[in-house]
Amino acid sequence: MSTDTPNAGEGTNASDGDSDRELADRIEELEAELADLKEEVDGPKKMTIIATKGTLDMAYPPLILASTAAAFGWDVVVFHTFWGLDILHEEKSKNLKLSAVGNPSMPMPNAMAALPGMDSMATRMMNRKIEENGTATIEELIDVSLDTGVELQACQMTMDLMDYDEAEFYDGVVSGVGAATALEHMAESDVQLLV
Repeated sequence: MSTDTPNAGEGTNASDGDSDRELADRIEELEAELADLKEEVDGPKKMTIIATKGTLDMAYPPLILASTAAAFGWDVVVFHTFWGLDILHEEKSKNLKLSAVGNPSMPMPNAMAALPGMDSMATRMMNRKIEENGTATIEELIDVSLDTGVELQACQMTMDLMDYDEAEFYDGVVSGVGAATALEHMAESDVQLLV
């Protein structure tokens, strides 16, 4: 009885060669898939923001977050719907108001905030503070956002509902966008925010 073992490569048959070839093909296929996934992961991060409010204090967060993310190289979309469209409207964006009622951070009770003229007074106070601190205006933030590649979108359904014309928006705003388009970008985004 012999206890000799065959050397590597000896005693192989055709099916072993086929298995090796199949294994090598599968490894190549997996390496290609891994390269594709690595390319996806290494690509720019994506952010989608839904802007639904058109008051002065609610216009700042989506624009600041969007322009900052874009400055870091992110792919950013801000979808404006309902009162959020006022942020993109050239005239209305210059006259956004601050609501004093129901704002727990306002330094006055709701009963006083509900008095006539309080929203105007709160807005004047905030605008003065913005100017004194050298904070960017909404118009400046829109320009910065567009310059850094943020896509500012206007919801078509809301445009129709509120009788807005795309000519009333800042140059560079993408109008006629539907919810399906916003959802598609949102589904691919790393960060989704509703403001």
